[in-house]
Amino acid sequence: MKPIKNPEEPLAIWSGQDYIAGEIHPSVTAIIRSGGCSWNRCKICQYRHERFSGIERDELSRLMYAQIQRLKEQIEQVNPQVVKVYTSGSFFDPMEVPEEIQEHLIELVKGKTLIVESRCDYIEAEQISRHVSHIKEGGEEGNIYVAIGLETTSDKIREKCIDKGLQYSDYLKTSEIIHKAGGKVKTYLLHKPPYLTEREAYDDMITSIQDIMPFTDLISMNPCTVQRNTHLETLWKRQAYRPPYLWSVASILAQSPAHVTCDPIGGGQARGPHNCGSCDGMILDAIKDYNLNADRELMQSVMEMECTCKNEWEYVMNQEHPWSMPLTR
Repeated sequence: MKPIKNPEEPLAIWSGQDYIAGEIHPSVTAIIRSGGCSWNRCKICQYRHERFSGIERDELSRLMYAQIQRLKEQIEQVNPQVVKVYTSGSFFDPMEVPEEIQEHLIELVKGKTLIVESRCDYIEAEQISRHVSHIKEGGEEGNIYVAIGLETTSDKIREKCIDKGLQYSDYLKTSEIIHKAGGKVKTYLLHKPPYLTEREAYDDMITSIQDIMPFTDLISMNPCTVQRNTHLETLWKRQAYRPPYLWSVASILAQSPAHVTCDPIGGGQARGPHNCGSCDGMILDAIKDYNLNADRELMQSVMEMECTCKNEWEYVMNQEHPWSMPLTR
């Protein structure tokens, strides 16, 4: 593993806006380097490599505390209502994020809306309840959204295409635990993991959105991006994978019965969701607006646009055939 140049700096930090519960809120997002994801096997994830390795717990806490201090400075400048903090795997895994760091962050965001991500394995009712109560000491509008990377409601796709180590039943149980503890649930869905055709990925996303609507408070659709040093990158370099068309993304948002936020990372580029290059910018701008206004008619109007690549997308949707995958190892 290469030496880390700036270990006391977050991997990324930025301010923006988020649409939650019918309102637009100023937000700050930070990606914090941590002790690393304990699962460490997902085929599409680069962040599992962004970790502190081979250091003592006290040093891990010190470096994570320093990164959160940078976040604190950003919060003081922006005064956001929403703070999103992501690590390489699970915020509630004490081996990845020491408990004193968890408590420090909770103290920092009292009265605000905190969004953190975690695998179901590390989510406990008493812990969520305690954190929710602590955050609400700063104001009743404060709360915790626990983001879960479900990716799809299909156990077969999640196991064979992503290697997530999670069952849909685990997600349902954890969602109930979080809600009973007073927290909120945000669910990530992955659009077009490897080995799926454009049509298979499209249909799976439509089904997954409908399936989880009764169990989640927020839904985020993540069109797959080819990240470096991943199994997916190997497939992409062999021309065995293409990221989803932006036409597919727009069409899903246009017909979704729930508001689904979407941030197409690498949109319009070869490694990210893209069309032909001519229409990409307009569609990406429309998605950005849709995230903040939940105007489904905006996305429906996108689907009325004409571009030469739209025929190509329609052809791929109808003619691309699935590969034969082994059902056993």
